[in-house]
Amino acid sequence: MKRIATMLSPEEIDSRLREMGREISEDYAGRQLVLVGVLRGAYMFLADLCRYITIPIEVDFLGVQSYGDETTSSGVVRMTSDLSRPIQDKHVLVVEDIVDTGLTARYLIQNLETRKPASLALCALLEKPKNNVGGVPIRYLGFTIPDQFVIGYGMDYASLYRNVPYIGVLEDQKEN
Repeated sequence: MKRIATMLSPEEIDSRLREMGREISEDYAGRQLVLVGVLRGAYMFLADLCRYITIPIEVDFLGVQSYGDETTSSGVVRMTSDLSRPIQDKHVLVVEDIVDTGLTARYLIQNLETRKPASLALCALLEKPKNNVGGVPIRYLGFTIPDQFVIGYGMDYASLYRNVPYIGVLEDQKEN
């Protein structure tokens, strides 16, 4: 088992999610919202975030993969599962764990736009702005982080560490 250095504590994450839930609830007041969680990394973020949203919501998921077992994106996005219900004429908020290169987010937004939602926006827990070449605007952002591979709070390394309750960096990946 590798050692993990804490980047964001459970308390820091929870505090920011409360704020984001309030913002989302205010912005979508009077409208029904569909949260689309991107599997697998965003499942914990989505579960906690939706607890702080006070308006009626639907929740759906889709699966994509761009990392495999590596610590850098392959640049190739592969859809592994699709939505279970149509989103046409609905207000949709894509809930992503991290926007790294932005290529996955751009792919998802372009794909979902073809399904004719009433509105479509992106919510991300984390962004590495230095790497974000995808150019997709993030409407709701939890935290900006440095260019380090992070794990925990739903995010993995080689399918491990998703259950860590904070966001951390593997000790051998830390910047010097």
